[in-house]
Amino acid sequence: MNIPFLDNWRRRHGPTRGAALSTMFEGDPEGVAELFSECELLRAQAGAAGLELDDSPASLGALDQLPPRWRDDPESLPWLGNDAGLYLGTVIVRTVPGAVWQLWPDGRPVVRLPSGRDVDVVEAGLDWAVSGAPELSQVFAEVSED
Repeated sequence: MNIPFLDNWRRRHGPTRGAALSTMFEGDPEGVAELFSECELLRAQAGAAGLELDDSPASLGALDQLPPRWRDDPESLPWLGNDAGLYLGTVIVRTVPGAVWQLWPDGRPVVRLPSGRDVDVVEAGLDWAVSGAPELSQVFAEVSED
């Protein structure tokens, strides 16, 4: 799994000493949640457009309304989509009671809802970055009703 901001997190929290991401999930779930919430590229793009991301459901709707200028840069598109998915997951985990980060066997981070359903937020973020659909706020509305 390619997480672009992992180096920044390691600088602040020290090396993982070869520990797998799954071990980090088990040993430090708050640290993993903090790591996933950074979304540096997405926050920078939003900030440049005058939008401060506050980890609220309303911020997802505001992101949906931004002009998709990032689509002009095919190199940053997957990174931004990854960040958008992690941000979506952050909002879900922080606002939907019982929602938690989990890892699929392939190492992909997903959000597990209290119902037991896993939401592939990274895939949703990539779809949003590439095509604008589904909207992040729409995904949130769907999972918050689950």
